Amino acid sequence: MTSEHIPRCVISLTRALVLTHALIVLPASAAGDPIRIVASFSILGDMVQKVAGDLATVNTIVGPDADAHVYHPTVADAQAVAKADLIFVNGFGFETWGQTLIEESGTSATIHVATMGITPLEVDGTTDPHAWNSLANGMIYVRNITHVLQQSMPAHAQTIGNNADTFIGELQRLDTEARARLSALPADRRTVVTAHDAFGYLAAAYNLTFLAPQGIDTDAEPSARELAMLIEQLKAQSPAALFVENIASPALVEQISKETGITIGGRLFSDALSERGGPATSYLAMFRHNLSALLDALEHPPVACRDTDTGNTPC
Repeated sequence: MTSEHIPRCVISLTRALVLTHALIVLPASAAGDPIRIVASFSILGDMVQKVAGDLATVNTIVGPDADAHVYHPTVADAQAVAKADLIFVNGFGFETWGQTLIEESGTSATIHVATMGITPLEVDGTTDPHAWNSLANGMIYVRNITHVLQQSMPAHAQTIGNNADTFIGELQRLDTEARARLSALPADRRTVVTAHDAFGYLAAAYNLTFLAPQGIDTDAEPSARELAMLIEQLKAQSPAALFVENIASPALVEQISKETGITIGGRLFSDALSERGGPATSYLAMFRHNLSALLDALEHPPVACRDTDTGNTPC
């Protein structure tokens, strides 16, 4: 179905990252050292590491639980980019700081866009960059990464391909499970609210509706009027649950919950993985956690809504 938000008055700047796509064969290290790869954010970094395995060390610019929408690169980031053999970015305007970082680093590495071949969604005339929030798209990311790594390290093409096949197989199995369970949900249990509009691709993949007080960026708060409009909309639509996000303050969602009476169903990981020891330390774990949280909220109405004698859910 759809993901929706109350339109904001702030118009996002046009985002473009001028990238090179040339493939080069990297020189083999005499010591057999792993190649140096930089990925723009933690989710992409995990994908690259899964495919490369021990053949590469992957440095991530925007780390776990960090918000790439408002990130400011550091000197250490520029140094990592300067030393990289390969650089992977999401594209679709996600890395608004990317071009400046790449230019100022003086890197000679080739830059590769992981979303090549994915049809983007548009939100208020702006490309939605959160394509990884569809497992089908995640498989395209993996195939793009695999192609680059095999071309760059042809001597290790078989190993890279095997790693990718294993990874894609895991994503396919999770997607099959998710479709089976989500398809069984009734129409009135298919709408949830999140902090910002990051789950449009997941909504489209599984016929869900996501509402959010913020748009596809997190760099501007909704006005009081916009928030009031959303609250009235939610009172009328009665979404199944609210969710906070790991990269955003829970304040907005908590306010909405207080004013609408809608239960907060947990925390979703939208634009970043969790810190080590958390529930979403890899792309696969992140997606599994998000689906589990969604299904728990959508399949099981709050206890307060249940008739203890009949088990029905009148609310």
